[in-house]
Amino acid sequence: MKQILVTGGAGFIGSHLCARLLDEGHCVICLDNFFTGSKRNILHLIPNPRFEVVRHDVTFPYYAEVDEIYNLACPASPIHYQHDPIQTTKTSVMGAINMLGMAKRIGAKVLQASTSEVYGDPIVHPQVESYWGNVNPIGIRSCYDEGKRVAETLFMDYHRQWDIEIKIIRIFNTYGPNMHPHDGRVVSNFIVQALNNEPITLYGDGSQTRSFQYVDDLVEAMIRMMNTDKQVTGPINIGNPNEFTIKELAEKVIAMTGSTSTLTYKPLPNDDPKQRQPNISKAKATLNWEPTIQLEEGLKRTIAYFKSLQ
Repeated sequence: MKQILVTGGAGFIGSHLCARLLDEGHCVICLDNFFTGSKRNILHLIPNPRFEVVRHDVTFPYYAEVDEIYNLACPASPIHYQHDPIQTTKTSVMGAINMLGMAKRIGAKVLQASTSEVYGDPIVHPQVESYWGNVNPIGIRSCYDEGKRVAETLFMDYHRQWDIEIKIIRIFNTYGPNMHPHDGRVVSNFIVQALNNEPITLYGDGSQTRSFQYVDDLVEAMIRMMNTDKQVTGPINIGNPNEFTIKELAEKVIAMTGSTSTLTYKPLPNDDPKQRQPNISKAKATLNWEPTIQLEEGLKRTIAYFKSLQ
């Protein structure tokens, strides 16, 4: 049994990670300020005596004795991270400093949930970990993109300077139950609009591509990464390499929900990436991992979740 801290533990991904760690018999502290996290996501976990919920903002230090830290705290959808961009940057940067400081004090392993957004609007396709990215440092998305890039820098510097045991993963588009219905991410947007028979909003002509991984596949990869040897630091891409256009996704959601929704088009937002696809060779070789739940099955489960909210 391990003592494990999950920052952002009431969020979409964090809640699934907390549930999985409890299933494995560990004690879990869920740290969240509930800006985008929801108590509904973790309500079923609260009766578990090995589960503790703490309302806390990671921009302030936190003290606990734990074996492992999963640092997930940060709003991850454009609507939420652009709502208060300064706080978004502080969450990524100060959150990393505080969690790394804690890991240094107590000798814990610490995993950083980084993002494919560190690649910006990539000119290398598919994206490999050695690619440095194409990021606008002063754009409306840079609070998130650059915040996560600085967090990776801090993790590597704490590792080199203080020999902290770190793990960095770069998470590509992820979907599944516990997504916020109005978080502005493409899968939740399309499903909610389709279930309400509203027009489905595409930005640009819908030809931009994304690769969608189901949340259970991501959680499996996170745990495998945490359990690697000390010399494995990452970064490692975690995502599903099957690439779809946004228009293909919209058409699939309409078909699977039996919706009467039509497609409507709006201008492409600034700095919106035109392509996003992970090269997961490193994850396959290092973690013996690749996604097992493909888009149709994952959408079926996610649609069922959103129907239950209605």
